[in-house]
Amino acid sequence: MLRLSDFEYDLPPEFIAQSPLEPRDSSRLMVLDRATGGIRHAVFREIGQFLAPGDLLVFNDTRVIPARLYASKKGTGGRVEILLLRRLEAQTWETVVGGKRVRPGTQLVLAGGESEFVQVEVVRDLGESRRVVRFSRPITPQLAALGSTPLPPYIHEALRDPERYQTVYARDPGSAAAPTAGLHFTPALIDRLRESGLRTAFVTLHIGLDTFAPITEPDVEAHAIHSEWIGVPEETAAEVREARARGRRVVAVGTTSVRALETAARAGNGAVAAYEGDTRLYITPGFTFRAVDAMITNFHLPHSTLLVMVSAFAGRERILAAYEEAKRERYRFYSFGDAMLIL
Repeated sequence: MLRLSDFEYDLPPEFIAQSPLEPRDSSRLMVLDRATGGIRHAVFREIGQFLAPGDLLVFNDTRVIPARLYASKKGTGGRVEILLLRRLEAQTWETVVGGKRVRPGTQLVLAGGESEFVQVEVVRDLGESRRVVRFSRPITPQLAALGSTPLPPYIHEALRDPERYQTVYARDPGSAAAPTAGLHFTPALIDRLRESGLRTAFVTLHIGLDTFAPITEPDVEAHAIHSEWIGVPEETAAEVREARARGRRVVAVGTTSVRALETAARAGNGAVAAYEGDTRLYITPGFTFRAVDAMITNFHLPHSTLLVMVSAFAGRERILAAYEEAKRERYRFYSFGDAMLIL
């Protein structure tokens, strides 16, 4: 049994980054050799030193939407917060709601926006705080006026520029959170890496509930992971197959890219194939990685599925030892924190 207590560590609050560094690529970079446990320290803009011509960087091009909405109950005026997770139909979304007694049939009105209010009906209870809601008209065109960026709960400072919680290559709207490993890249850095012979490709994974849902089961493998939508185009699948055939490394930029590529590898019976649809892939220690040879990631929360995933990739003991080293070296943790390259 994989015990939840095996995936915890102590992190004083002062290590949690509250704002991003400028420029993006000035964050620190820990380079972990998963074979030896060796650690080197660098600045993110130096990442090319640890990669080789022909290596393939795979980015998640999802874009964060203004997914946090505020509403009031018809009749009582009770406050309700709605976090959009996934669009099911033009006017119907899977959401997380915050508020008292938000049951199917509850009628809500969105706050803000134009004088013509947007009506909301709760149509289904999915368990815990998840609900399916139906808007009186398509909400996507209204999000810029009605919504706000849903920063993680451990970030307490307001974000001056919402674009700072987007990657520079974000282009496909649909996420409730950013793929934070990609926040360290600048256009100039990507250009330099390409000029040095690295190849690049893109997948899409729209980040949803599991970013906000810690593991609570004592047995880690008993955790129920929710689905997220992914798209792996044939162009990217072909790039991955070619890189592996030539003995070059596939470097996933972020755990979301890992999840997308490994899902596509299973769809292709071991070789990455084009894929579009939901994934419920839950990567825990003992998992056989078929697509990814190296990973760029941030430092993750205790008891999170992301900490479990990187432990599956590099070994739990090596990851926890690296996290202790990061604390000794005063690295910044979580979404706006520093980065790790696992080779």
